[in-house]
Amino acid sequence: MRKRKQKRHHAMQSLLLLIPGGATPVSNNVCVCRDDDTWTYYVGLLPVYCHDAGDDALFRLTIAQLVASGACRPCEIMSAFGVTKNKVLRASRQLRERGVRSFFEKRRTRSGGTVLTVEKLKEAQLLLDRGVAKGEVADELCVRHDTVRKAINDGRLSESGSPATDSQASTLSERSRLDGEAGQAMGTACTRPDDRVGAAFGFGAGAETRFKTSLDVPLGGVLCALPALLGNGLLTGLDKLGDVCGYYTQIHVLLTLGLMLLCRIRTVERMRSHAPGELGELLGLDRSPEARCLRYKLDDMAGRDKAEEWAASLSRQWMGKSLETPGFLYIDGHVKVYSGGEKLPRRYVSRQRLCLRGTSNYWINDALGLPFFVVERQIDNGLLQVLRCDIVPRLLEEVPNQPTVGQLEKNRCLCRFVIVFDREGYSPAFFKEMWEQHRIACITYRKNCTDQWPLEWFAEVRTVMPRGETVAMQLAERGTLIGTGSDAIWVKEVRKLTESGHQTAIVSTAYDLSASVTAPHMFTRWCQENFFKYAMHHFPIDMLTEYKTESFSGAEKLVNPAWRQLERARSSARGKLDRRRAKFVAMDSEEAASPRHRRHEKWETRKAELLEEMEHFRDEVERLVQSKKDTAHHTTWEELPEEERFMRLPKGRRRLINTVGMIAYRAETAMASLITGNEKTFSMADARAVLQDLFVTPADIIPSPEQGTLEVRVHTASTPASNRRLAALFKHLNETETIYPETDLKMILKCLHPSPGKA
Repeated sequence: MRKRKQKRHHAMQSLLLLIPGGATPVSNNVCVCRDDDTWTYYVGLLPVYCHDAGDDALFRLTIAQLVASGACRPCEIMSAFGVTKNKVLRASRQLRERGVRSFFEKRRTRSGGTVLTVEKLKEAQLLLDRGVAKGEVADELCVRHDTVRKAINDGRLSESGSPATDSQASTLSERSRLDGEAGQAMGTACTRPDDRVGAAFGFGAGAETRFKTSLDVPLGGVLCALPALLGNGLLTGLDKLGDVCGYYTQIHVLLTLGLMLLCRIRTVERMRSHAPGELGELLGLDRSPEARCLRYKLDDMAGRDKAEEWAASLSRQWMGKSLETPGFLYIDGHVKVYSGGEKLPRRYVSRQRLCLRGTSNYWINDALGLPFFVVERQIDNGLLQVLRCDIVPRLLEEVPNQPTVGQLEKNRCLCRFVIVFDREGYSPAFFKEMWEQHRIACITYRKNCTDQWPLEWFAEVRTVMPRGETVAMQLAERGTLIGTGSDAIWVKEVRKLTESGHQTAIVSTAYDLSASVTAPHMFTRWCQENFFKYAMHHFPIDMLTEYKTESFSGAEKLVNPAWRQLERARSSARGKLDRRRAKFVAMDSEEAASPRHRRHEKWETRKAELLEEMEHFRDEVERLVQSKKDTAHHTTWEELPEEERFMRLPKGRRRLINTVGMIAYRAETAMASLITGNEKTFSMADARAVLQDLFVTPADIIPSPEQGTLEVRVHTASTPASNRRLAALFKHLNETETIYPETDLKMILKCLHPSPGKA
């Protein structure tokens, strides 16, 4: 058998010598000669098939006949021509079932559409003439996208009205070239020289917001957040901010800040790395303001505590929408570290375990982590002082729906509102002060809790968290007296039993709230921690972007540096005294255990030295304690020596940026909530990731002054699932019928991606 195969192989090799050069063997008996125009198939020495190089029908017929006649096997066809197995098998089946004629029959298609009737064709053509995309036309007519595409290919519909073929639409390359040419004259992307010259001489009230058809605008997807930004008060109460003059108005500055922060451009200086002309397309201007210009505008708007007034008005607006009775407010501190060269006050930074220069911000959030306002203290004396002096007086004025005096007198357990904070604010005296003077309830963790409650006191309670989810907890509660003397107060103590057996103790003066309400609201404090973590990473709440400093007014009280130095020395001397006492006690123990140590001369000498050192440090501690009593604990800034004085950073511009950052965070949270909806498997973190991609996605901006619309057509997302979620989000946002500021154009948000149509 092997000899016969070898003979056939040698015979084939001798036959191939008689065939033109370049022939490719397919099997032992078949080869093919290929050139640019023709393929010729040889069986032995005879050419039996021939077809043009690009004729796919004859190629499929030929390989089907070679397989059917037994001249070649399918695997040999696949190896010689590089075709797939499915293609060989389909060609063979077609020859076997439908014959040779089927390879030359024209594919049957419907000459006319049965879905697109005459009326639908007219309606589809009107939509296409208005520039509506093919996929949106299909959705509007409730047909498949392929149906519209085939109608356009057959000539039944014309796509001539599509914005992609609009000669007035500018592309990214064209805009880049024009912006560069403008840079040789007035400046990069300054394509409105007349308006700029007029604004420089004081003519007009700022630049006119004027859009033009622009394709592939970078970061264009961030315009989809404009309805949410406006809904959270970005342009509310502008009369409380300082006036600005020139080319850019208050609205332009605030829009720039809001869109900039959502695009994760964390500082004004980082805008230099983005094309100003493309950022100007988002504002309806020729370019966005440069960093120096934007800083000047922010200083003008935030000067003379204008930023504080604006932030306070927004805080009252947010509280009126979200707080119920009683309102739960979460308070926590956050340190902004300063790394500049100026001398600022120091404070302890827990996340770095260091004492660093910076400022302390105390944030007030709701139960979902949404911020209301922030109190900045550059000289920080602790949470309790900030609560007494700054936060509580403001909350008494701004928190809505507070009970009246008559209601408070009628119900002795009723409170105005509830403040929740961590262990730093634990103080029975403060709890008593807040309840007796203001009827404000406090909830926090209990300090120095060492006792254990019996396990039979705990019972499983199903609690509802502020976000609506139901959680089962092992809870127990009872009344507890905390504090001593005149500061003693009865509180409601709630404990949660964990799976490991640990008991978490919570104290509360909200006497009318049960454990099933107190416990979840205490543990919801982590929503505020999540806000800090997310905002630090995505928004500049921990950045100090000031370049100049100023002196304090002189009346601020602070810890006396001399007193602090004495306290530090006393603590050091006390530690040295305690260590020598411990050594002396250890030596006495050795003496009692081994009397022979008495005869050791070095041991006796060392013990005498320890006694002498102990007397020295005892006298030193007493002296330092007396010096501390004679030294004032607190002093004012103007009483400090010149070398001890530190400076502070002006907070106007920073306060304004923080307020816009809060608006941006609230807007993003609202959009993320619309995306998640009732979908339990899709978390808020997943929704925020979709929005982060959306904000940096290019988009087409199509203004239609005749129709009064401004279409924002966002390019396709990374996954079909994201496209579907964004389409649902745009539907909600379009229902708000948002008008772009300073124009009469209604915003219409659309997706350029194809979405599944209906048959």
